[in-house]
Amino acid sequence: MDELKSKYLDLIGSAADEARLEDIRVAAVGKRGEISLQMRELGKMTPEERQVAGPALNALKDEINSALAAKKAALGDAALDERLRSEWLDVTLPARDRRVGTIHPVSQVWEECTTIFADMGFAVAEGPQIDSDWYNFDALNIPGHHPARAEMDTFYMHRAEGDNRPPHVLRTHTSPVQIRHMEKHGAPTRIICPGRVYRADYDQTHTPMFHQVEGLAIDKDISMANLKWVLEEFFTAYFGTSVKTRFRASHFPFTEPSAEVDIQCSFEGGTVKVGEGDDWLEVLGSGMVHPKVLQAGGIDPAEWQGFAFGMGIDRIAMLKYGIPDLRAFFDSDLRWLRHYGFAGLQVPTIRGGV
Repeated sequence: MDELKSKYLDLIGSAADEARLEDIRVAAVGKRGEISLQMRELGKMTPEERQVAGPALNALKDEINSALAAKKAALGDAALDERLRSEWLDVTLPARDRRVGTIHPVSQVWEECTTIFADMGFAVAEGPQIDSDWYNFDALNIPGHHPARAEMDTFYMHRAEGDNRPPHVLRTHTSPVQIRHMEKHGAPTRIICPGRVYRADYDQTHTPMFHQVEGLAIDKDISMANLKWVLEEFFTAYFGTSVKTRFRASHFPFTEPSAEVDIQCSFEGGTVKVGEGDDWLEVLGSGMVHPKVLQAGGIDPAEWQGFAFGMGIDRIAMLKYGIPDLRAFFDSDLRWLRHYGFAGLQVPTIRGGV
């Protein structure tokens, strides 16, 4: 046994790596190792011989296992020391910058509009995105033969056979919110209705789902002059520069008289600059609320009058931040947001700019 002990302790001491150490372990204490085979011979010995040989073999096996474990730990420490020498790391260097989240342009402009109009006394009203065709069309004086009511322009909700409920649509504008607000709160009122709307259209300046903000103000002494002031104050705050507006006569079923609204701009080198130059760019529709719309909302048009307007949040975001394609808001790799500098919310007001 002394020879076995000396033999394997010397082999363990000279092992250069863990693979060699494993070979020594198998040769000594593996199932067919020298020490293991000798322990199997204990059964052939007399009781007196086993009393002597048994403890000695167990002590040898324990000593060899302890030597193997110690050598394995020493080899591991040596490997770690070598790795630390070769893989030098300066822990005093500053950490890498972590990218912060960005706010989507549509969300930012939504908040900007809400803040600016709030400074002018407009509350925010909300309503369902799926509504009956009465709220979406009839209450807004849109006749049954109007092209907007065709299925090629409007998403109608599926109805099972025998369902006698009124037709429902994905709202095509946020104007139904105005009707519901008038029904519930009456006049006077001053609200904006931002939200998602849906139309069957898709190209560089149209998407099936987009965002609008509409405004409504009703009182006993409101005119188109008030409408013009509100819009010019809004655009001046939003674009951060004085912006002139131009009204052009138009027609909308829900307003009378109606006007398309243009803002002053210049076109230079393919770039639109708002608030300067001799050109004009159409940005929204507006007008005095039609008497039939007031009646649909439960308000007496002989006593009250008001104005309404509506614009695309996505469109004015494109205009302010120079984003050329509306579809980029919804189907592009969002890394493009960093290109336009959306690293945090910037909210202008009519009192102090950004």
